[in-house]
Order: sequence, then structure tokens, then C-alpha cells
Amino acid sequence: MKEYTLLAAVSVLITLIIDRRMQTFILSKGLFWVFIAVIIFFKFLVNGYLTSSGIVLYNTNSYLGIRLGSIPLEDFLFGFSMVTLGIIFWEYFKKNK
Repeated sequence: MKEYTLLAAVSVLITLIIDRRMQTFILSKGLFWVFIAVIIFFKFLVNGYLTSSGIVLYNTNSYLGIRLGSIPLEDFLFGFSMVTLGIIFWEYFKKNK
């Protein structure tokens, strides 16, 4: 079973639901996507180094095997969820202070 893939996909789904439920609608803001592009650039630098140098290894039975450069696709999904949830909560609590 591809546990890493399943968990990464579920994390994105939960993030989308939380954005809608908290009514922050972060994904509809252009500045958010600029921020995500910056995050992806640095992800290629740091995570790319870690995965290409063999510092971080993945069990090939746990993920799809699709890589962007040397980085598994699932890392991008988890990274998206982690960063987006941080922004969603920030905006929600800022708005409801």
C-alpha cells in the first residue's frame, strides 16, 4: 500500500475543507499563489539537496515513485498542506481577533 501517497492526498483534502469551513478562501487569493511559488523554489533547493544526496531516503513501497527532480511528489503535497494550513489559521485568527 502507498501510505505516504494516501496521507499526502488526505492532507490536501483536509486543508481544502478547513479553508472552506473557516471561510478564509486563501486559495482564491493571487498573493497566496505567489507565496507558494516562492516556497516551491526553496523546496527544490533544500529538499532537492537532501533527497539527491541520499541524506533522506524513501521506502519505494510507500509512495508512487513520481519525482520532480529528486523530490517525491508527495513531499510537495505535504508541503502545500503544511504551509497553507499555517496561513489559513493565521488569517482566521487575525480576522476573528
